[in-house]
Amino acid sequence: MEQKEDNTGLISQDLQDLCDEFRENNQIPMAKFDLYGVKRGLRNPDGTGVLAGLTQISNVHGYLINDSERVPDKGILTYRGIDVAEIVEGCRKADRFGYEEVVWLLLFGKLPDSAQLKKLHTLLSYYRELPENFAEDMILKAPSRNIMNKLARSVLALYSYDENPDDISLENSMRQSFQLIAQLPAIMTYAYQVKRRRFDKQSMFFHPVNPSQSIAESILDAIRPDRKFTHEEAQLLDLCMMLHAEHSGGNNSTFAVRVLSSTGTDIYSAIAAGIGSLKGPKHGGANHRVMMMMRDLMEHVSDWSSESQVYDYLVKIVNKEAGDHSGLIYGMGHAVYTLSDPRAVILKREAEKMAPAHDGMKEKFELFELVEKLAPEVFEKVHGDSKVISANVDFYSGLVYEMLNIPADLYTPLFAVSRMAGWCAHRIEELETAKRIMRPAYRSLSKPRPYVPIEQR
Repeated sequence: MEQKEDNTGLISQDLQDLCDEFRENNQIPMAKFDLYGVKRGLRNPDGTGVLAGLTQISNVHGYLINDSERVPDKGILTYRGIDVAEIVEGCRKADRFGYEEVVWLLLFGKLPDSAQLKKLHTLLSYYRELPENFAEDMILKAPSRNIMNKLARSVLALYSYDENPDDISLENSMRQSFQLIAQLPAIMTYAYQVKRRRFDKQSMFFHPVNPSQSIAESILDAIRPDRKFTHEEAQLLDLCMMLHAEHSGGNNSTFAVRVLSSTGTDIYSAIAAGIGSLKGPKHGGANHRVMMMMRDLMEHVSDWSSESQVYDYLVKIVNKEAGDHSGLIYGMGHAVYTLSDPRAVILKREAEKMAPAHDGMKEKFELFELVEKLAPEVFEKVHGDSKVISANVDFYSGLVYEMLNIPADLYTPLFAVSRMAGWCAHRIEELETAKRIMRPAYRSLSKPRPYVPIEQR
């Protein structure tokens, strides 16, 4: 048999040549955006977001406007008008898992009473089982190195198992929302186990579903070989899920869900878009990037308690001389929050309480604190940027997950599993209230020119 010629090198050079040609002919100067008043990233000149819609689901407060100027303020996150810190505290005092309570609040606009919460637990338990043969056909036979990629593909595949996937009535949307909220944790844990077996060459294990467990308990049950976890560990994961459940309609993934929903498309297409958005390192993927950045810093800084050593390495990171050469200190700064991110405040408090009970974690926590303290000074020195910034939710969430022995592969997928409640609430609100396809404008910079026959080019 004639051996096929290996043209890998030629193809690679062809692709490089094409990319060079693109860069030469398709750049848009930044000055053009200012000239035409285009708000890049849908951001106003002061950094605030362009107003694109109305919502009753949540609010993110991070600054005040005084005489048309943005004034930094303490961060507050409210779900349906209720401070999330109060929700967390109320559930903790009652020794009750709170994520399911948050699901009801986000979807229906009020806190559930005992009977309603019991009804929700029954519904979510009923829908938790994946469709027959779904795990075998969609996950086991098509593993992915990236769990977020597998989540998006699996959500799209659920369309084929739904007898009424395109019905966007409120009744059907609610049913689909409950199913997705209940099933995504199982999809995530199955995808993780298959990834371990296929790509990491480790054992995989599948435990039977226990319908009496909360969602947080079911996740820990599924990822631990011996199925053992403490009540405190499950409560901490539940807290993380409450904090990640929702964050207004303007965050990138929720906006993506609303944009697709505005077209009238099915819920599976809309939610898959949200997952794809959250996968990005500038959005939900940042929690994993934080841990990668901190591991790199730990390897290159000999004395973690030395402010000067940590400061100098952060300068290298911002100058793109270290880390992943992006110039970013992951987990620092937020589009809305200024003085504080309330989610980061709560997670930092929990991490500080947990750290002494885990070997080496007290020193790690203190290093995180030091980076949080020094990052604003580094940005001011390198970029002359004195803007007030604080740690965001991604900065401490990875550290908390590490203390819970949750593998890094699941950091961002856990974000997606938690955010499903908010995505579904926003999709329903978009379908029921906005009722108009989103269609912003782009100004064309191209100039008329004639078509030139190929022999004359």
